[in-house]
Parts: sequence; C-alpha cells; structure tokens
Amino acid sequence: MAATPKTGIAVGNNKGHVTARRELQPKPVHRKGTLAKRTKFVRELIREVAGYSPYEKRIMELLKNSADKRARKLAKRRLGTFGRAKRKVEEMSGVIAETRRTTATH
Repeated sequence: MAATPKTGIAVGNNKGHVTARRELQPKPVHRKGTLAKRTKFVRELIREVAGYSPYEKRIMELLKNSADKRARKLAKRRLGTFGRAKRKVEEMSGVIAETRRTTATH
C-alpha cells in the first residue's frame, strides 16, 4: 500500500492534514533468527567438547556409503520435519567434506 500525499482537504481519497513522513528505526523483531557471535562460539565449543550424537554419526556413515535418501529418511524420523532433516544432512555432509579436506592437507 503506497502512501499517497495528503491534499490538506477534509474530503476525498487523499483527505487529511499534510504531514511529513518520519523515518522510523527498524524494530528489533527484524533481527530475529540472526546468529549472534557469542551463540555461534558457544555452539562450536559444545560441538567440539561433546562431539556428535549417535544418530548424527549414523547419518554421516550413510552419507559416506552414498545412501543419501536413507540418511534423509533417518534424519526426518529423528527431527520431525523434512526441512530440518535436509538441513541436518547438508550439515553432516559439510562435516564429512571438512574432515576430508583436513586429512588431505596433513
């Protein structure tokens, strides 16, 4: 809905007192879902200390054996929705690629 300029007349489509639009500050809700530096650091630290859960290890094993569909099905069963499952499988395949890269360079 585009704001049309007011005419200053009391009747008609653009009726009303002529005012200047104020530039409002963006609301905090627009930041929702953005990963904070501290949160990212804490998650990385916990992952480093605790490692991967058994179902994540199984997903990685399935991906190594190129059973992508089975890996997605397992993730879907564990996580509830297919979208979460796809994200988790993508994350696990990224982990596998990262470990291959680090072992190849050393």
